[in-house]
Amino acid sequence: MKTIGILTGGGDAPGLNAVIRAVVKTAILSYNYKIMGIEDGFEGLIKPGKMRKLTLKDVSGILPKGGTILGTTNRGNPFAYKCKEDGKIVEKDYSHIVMHNVREAGIDAMIVVGGDGTLAIAQKFFDMGMKVVGVPKTIDNDLNATEFTFGFDSAVDEATDAVDRLHTTAESHHRVMLIEVMGRNAGWIALFSGVAGGADVILMPEIPFSVDSIVNKINERNERGSKFSIIVVAEGAKPIDGDESYQEVCVDRLAPRRLGGAAERLADTLFEKTEHEIRVTVLGHLQRGGSPSAYDRILGTKFGAAAVRLVSREQWGMMVGLRNAQTYEIEIKEAIGELHTVKPDDDLLISAKEMGICFGE
Repeated sequence: MKTIGILTGGGDAPGLNAVIRAVVKTAILSYNYKIMGIEDGFEGLIKPGKMRKLTLKDVSGILPKGGTILGTTNRGNPFAYKCKEDGKIVEKDYSHIVMHNVREAGIDAMIVVGGDGTLAIAQKFFDMGMKVVGVPKTIDNDLNATEFTFGFDSAVDEATDAVDRLHTTAESHHRVMLIEVMGRNAGWIALFSGVAGGADVILMPEIPFSVDSIVNKINERNERGSKFSIIVVAEGAKPIDGDESYQEVCVDRLAPRRLGGAAERLADTLFEKTEHEIRVTVLGHLQRGGSPSAYDRILGTKFGAAAVRLVSREQWGMMVGLRNAQTYEIEIKEAIGELHTVKPDDDLLISAKEMGICFGE
């Protein structure tokens, strides 16, 4: 009997529980493996009392639930663990503690579920000798070597619903509505929700924007009799010759600097250059919460079951991915080498431009 540990790291995403459920059910029912759940990402391998055995009963009924029953964190990097000493924030390398605790717990292999940062940590532990299998997770859909990541579809649904709702009030009051969605380095959520919701302008990290181009689009719509405009802004969008927008206040000193304010900054500029009323809505963590979509439940289930199959074949250092709608395996180090961003030849991007959607160029 093998004992498999599973942890979820980084930001939460709809579909994480589907992965955990699939791992537990596949491991127990098909391979007679024992499963240990690690709480709060890699932090659960540093601090005591954060491991527990997972049974079929533990995963009963969790398929439609958002978040993760194991908890997660995006600041528990064991190789640069931030902590306070004498009132100062310092970084320490606790990787040796993690390796020791995994051995002491009798864990034979680890299934690590996370995005680029979490999987980069998993790769480092694999290089140290840990038997690791990766599962990609990010609502931004920016992880390379997989066509889609679970959580993305649910985030797009939430963002599209917001665009739909704001569309009616924008039209009624003749306003310019800005909706800020997540997307640090990749504009997939902005692109998909913007097209699905009928946005007039979509701003993404991949295409630095000109404010004048946006103003021209608003004026053009005015002249055609459309006295309102919908602008979807990815949080990582930036003006030409400008930088991303960051939150001025951080409530957690141990957390990294956070993006935020791209839509507000643009709204201030548009207010000076147009005669329209401007309103801003920031969706934030609403995109992460709630029940996963049917697609994310299915994708999470496929990834979880495929990860256990990799364990059974002892294919360490590999990650599950999606290619041509089928799961396949790829080395983690290859998957984290380059971000999956919107390319100029993406067919949805081309279609959107041909339909007159402005990207600030």
